[in-house]
Amino acid sequence: MESINDIQDTIIKEFEVFDDWLDKYEYLIELSQDVEPLEARFKTNEYLINGCQSRVWLTAETDGETVVFRAETDAIITKGIISLLIRILSHQKARDIVEADLYFIDRIGLKQHLSPTRSNGLLSMIKQMKLYALAFDSVKKEKL
Repeated sequence: MESINDIQDTIIKEFEVFDDWLDKYEYLIELSQDVEPLEARFKTNEYLINGCQSRVWLTAETDGETVVFRAETDAIITKGIISLLIRILSHQKARDIVEADLYFIDRIGLKQHLSPTRSNGLLSMIKQMKLYALAFDSVKKEKL
């Protein structure tokens, strides 16, 4: 299993290939195609992330060891962003997700190239993913 930081480092290298942000946006759009559609039962308010300009549904499950995220959104750039977050945080241990420093956001320049509302949405997505991980980590500790 690749670590969160190893995956972030790979993503940083992928984005270094591009000279300008139009090319990076194109790459985000390409990445959006990796996001599998969610089942209709997850497209409810219960799974909707608050604070996003576009509608983003996020769900998580655990096998007891790692957390797997799935998401869907109606906005193409947001879909690319959530695909990056899923790539980094899925199949990781809950505690590692909670403690993760997602430095790739600044290193690829994502935060400064997003509108304030999209930037808030990014933070909301990260917060929700970490909350899911925290919940799974708490349940695991209770079982011990």
